[in-house]
Amino acid sequence: MPLAMNRDVFITCAVTGSGASQDRSPHVPRSPEQIANSAIDAARAGAAIVHCHVRDPDTGAPSRRLDLYRELTERIRAADVDVVLNLTAGMGGDMVFGSPEAPLPLNEKATDMIGASERMAHIRECLPEICTLDCGTMNFAEADYVMTNTPGTLRTMGSMMTELGVKPEIEAFDTGHLWFAKQLAEEGVLNSPALVQLCMGVPWGAPNDMNTFLAMVNNVPSSWNWSAFSLGRDQMAYVAASVLAGGNVRVGLEDNIFLDKGVLATNAQLVERARGIIEGMGARVAGPDEVRTRLGLVKRAPV
Repeated sequence: MPLAMNRDVFITCAVTGSGASQDRSPHVPRSPEQIANSAIDAARAGAAIVHCHVRDPDTGAPSRRLDLYRELTERIRAADVDVVLNLTAGMGGDMVFGSPEAPLPLNEKATDMIGASERMAHIRECLPEICTLDCGTMNFAEADYVMTNTPGTLRTMGSMMTELGVKPEIEAFDTGHLWFAKQLAEEGVLNSPALVQLCMGVPWGAPNDMNTFLAMVNNVPSSWNWSAFSLGRDQMAYVAASVLAGGNVRVGLEDNIFLDKGVLATNAQLVERARGIIEGMGARVAGPDEVRTRLGLVKRAPV
């Protein structure tokens, strides 16, 4: 399809993620207070959406604790700056096998496999405006780790999101994930128009070359809203590529910890850099109220 540049772009900031970046930069937040403060700073810099995981406050390890999500949610909602809250629902689908010669039993220490209802417990508790739905299974970077999201699990979790009134953000790591997302919409599991995040350059999903990126873009229905990101030094290049291809952008410490070579970034600095690229291209940055109207979201008040 012909590409049309997006002139009204919203920025998502992925604040902390669940990767092993907590010991590589002092700016990667760990506690709910630190994560919330970093998200609020990103919102002040121009992010309309903040995408949040939680971590163990002491170790920085990824966590699914409900009390951490509750505290994070309330701190963001009580802030004096408005922002759309997007919580991950990707935790709990981690399968780590044994050695290639003895794959079973699974590595119990590293495996985190739980049921759909438990994966959705913090979403049900906190009711963010958006939560993620990783729309497929894939080998994920490490040798024996598989990110596991079966069709049955995705149908169940997608139905729960729709029933709760939480907008799923379909995280697509390859074209087959988009194929299944369209199937979920056709079945009525997800409401259309849907919201998609194109995840580029994540081993071993879609590589971040332009041919693959455009193939991903061309597999998103024209009525759907989409955003895209890539990792590390390619993060800002994909800000420009996404805007030029008609989409929105995602930056943040989940995907990249550097502002320049050897210079560690904060989330607010990454958002500011993205905003400069967007506005330098002649587009404008959309605010949270405009994003709510565009995506059909309802702002939720603090408890």
